Amino acid sequence: MILKNARLFDDDFAVVQADIETRGDRIVRIGHELTGAQVCDLRGCLILPGLVDIHIHGCAGADTFDGTRDSIARMAAHLVQKGVTSFCPTTMTGSYEQIAAALFAVRDCMEHPPQGAAVLGAHMEGPYLSEEKKGAQRGDALRSPDFAEFLRLYHGCGGAIRLVDIAPECENAREFITRASEFCTVSAAHSEADYDTAMQSFRWGITHATHLFNAMTGLHHRQPGMVGAVFDAPDVRAELICDGLHVHPAVLRIAFRLLGEERSVVVSDSMRAAGLPDGESELGGQTVFLKNGAARLADGTLAGSTTNLLDEIRNLVRFGVPLRQAVRSATINPAAAIGRDGEIGSIREGKRADFTVVDESFGLRLVMTRGVIAYEAPPAGFSVCGRLSP
Repeated sequence: MILKNARLFDDDFAVVQADIETRGDRIVRIGHELTGAQVCDLRGCLILPGLVDIHIHGCAGADTFDGTRDSIARMAAHLVQKGVTSFCPTTMTGSYEQIAAALFAVRDCMEHPPQGAAVLGAHMEGPYLSEEKKGAQRGDALRSPDFAEFLRLYHGCGGAIRLVDIAPECENAREFITRASEFCTVSAAHSEADYDTAMQSFRWGITHATHLFNAMTGLHHRQPGMVGAVFDAPDVRAELICDGLHVHPAVLRIAFRLLGEERSVVVSDSMRAAGLPDGESELGGQTVFLKNGAARLADGTLAGSTTNLLDEIRNLVRFGVPLRQAVRSATINPAAAIGRDGEIGSIREGKRADFTVVDESFGLRLVMTRGVIAYEAPPAGFSVCGRLSP
């Protein structure tokens, strides 16, 4: 297929006018005046690399912790309609059996892909977190980092874990971080660590921070905390929930400026209520109340989000973050965080043909995943697929 007449983000994330040729699930050529047997005219559109969400618990009434293939498949089908082409289903704090069931379901969806967004692997958030900063995680299921347990889970799901979270001040943290970082990315999360402890943990092998600002020690001019350590560590990437609720727009502007183009990662951290109307929902065995798009526990604690990556990019641009950085942060940067940037995350010959196509108003027009048009959202009287010429 030839995608013609659109602007796109090239491999350096500059916006250029070019055509794309795909064959199978790959990008085979990028150039001008390309011709082929099947042409898709995307005049007036902007082609983004497919969006990559590496921290998402659920959406559309489904949750990773349901521990079923059906729930993850439902997430995949919903996400592709929001412009997301690949994701890491994310677990919660729970029993070994609950976590193992969720990881097994993730592996099943990797080996036998459902329709929609591709499953990249699992993000294991919990149970090795701080009681004081547990947020919406279940306090009665928290435990000290246990590398032997992690290794059983890792091998039990065929190595599907891409990210594992830990509060680096916990007992056994050094051994866990040092050893687990040989298997996947290790992320600082739900932590009371001070600046010095955080910086030490980065030397042990942590290269990522989960939902920066949320559930961690903040930045103070005499106590820099985990947030200050992340800003001060040039090799650590940081997730940000960009719904304007979890982090104030002014703080997002500051954070993106300090992190720079390569270290900022947009995540949704969404839960099963995403895409559903207000009412009661559930996260990790706890009742969640959704009102005006905000999901909270009974005590008022924020319990994940109901946003999605494309809405977050729109928010960031509205908040004053450069479009180039916002797009990088939802594509190549999350892919790099889990070691998949050689395969996905940018538009380059040889990479997977995953695209999120928007119009001039940044409305979603078309989504291609693995070389196949997976979703189209035309306005009345117009169809991109209708422009396909055989």
